[in-house]
Amino acid sequence: EVQLQASGGGSVQVGGSLKLSCAVSGHSFDEYIIGWFRQTPGNEREGVSAISAVDDSTYYAASVKGRFTISIDNAQDTVYLQMNSLKPEDTAVYYCAVTTKRLIVSSLSNARYYDYWGQGTQVTVSS
Repeated sequence: EVQLQASGGGSVQVGGSLKLSCAVSGHSFDEYIIGWFRQTPGNEREGVSAISAVDDSTYYAASVKGRFTISIDNAQDTVYLQMNSLKPEDTAVYYCAVTTKRLIVSSLSNARYYDYWGQGTQVTVSS
């Protein structure tokens, strides 16, 4: 059974940083695409970033490009999302998810293509 454990959320002030972690177990990690999504009340889940454990290719939403960095530790089966220069609009519940589908770049941010999800971790950015 595939399991994802997201952690690292918290409350920070504008301009601060947080590092989210997503530990994956239950399947061969190197076959995955791992994505980070976020969701606020009343809104759909938004794709933030994604990385392929196959070739290390990455995706970033325009709203986070240059501020967030996704990385992967294959030895630990863990994906990280370093979030810098945080803004109030980054406030959301952040989820990690995985898929073994071979997605094109335009699909990496689409939650419906991901098969397994972690439990979410709250990020709150206050001004």
